[in-house]
Amino acid sequence: MELSWESDSFKYIKLIEYYIMALRLGDIAPDFRAETTEGTINFHEWLGNGWGVLFSHPADFTPVCTTELGTVAKLKDEFAKRNVKVVALSVDGIESHHQWIKDINETQSTTVNFPIIADPDFKISGLYDMIHPNANDKFTVRSVFVIGADKKVKLIITYPASTGRNFEEILRVIDSLQLTANYSVATPANWKDGEDVVIAPAIKDEDIPAKFPKGHKRIKPYLRTTPQPNK
Repeated sequence: MELSWESDSFKYIKLIEYYIMALRLGDIAPDFRAETTEGTINFHEWLGNGWGVLFSHPADFTPVCTTELGTVAKLKDEFAKRNVKVVALSVDGIESHHQWIKDINETQSTTVNFPIIADPDFKISGLYDMIHPNANDKFTVRSVFVIGADKKVKLIITYPASTGRNFEEILRVIDSLQLTANYSVATPANWKDGEDVVIAPAIKDEDIPAKFPKGHKRIKPYLRTTPQPNK
């Protein structure tokens, strides 16, 4: 029997494929070619040597997402100084995206300054496991993927439809990820850029002075802090 996209059997098969392909932290972010509001992009090539944030929306003209896209536009300089490119995704088409952008610019008093991917065939949604049938089997859930310069997935967060994403928190996590990628440290709860960090347990006490010349505090054998190394 030949199956069409509209058939329940075909949808069921595709959903199984989505689950099998579920991404995990540390996986290489799937590459793709896509049509966007700023032209065609090849994702890995578009990212270049920098970091990326890919965040999805269930559909155009949705209220919470309208505020989110406006917020991201206003944070362009903050992402840029961290060498991060931002791209959004919705399952609607390019013309719909352009009409939505007009609403976003008007209601959020900004100008959308990053591409929005059109994914009407769910190709990219499938690659990134954005279809969760318990939430909705027709639209993407509201996920955020932070992708490092090595093209590996560093962070995955999925939000409910009713809760707007906190992009200040996403910037904070990027600060942490970029710091810990270059130094043998971790960041404690509620850490913000400029605050003390935690020395990795693998670093021996006797090696700390040479590695962290700003000094350190030994709270417990497994809990040692030091001023942020790159400040």
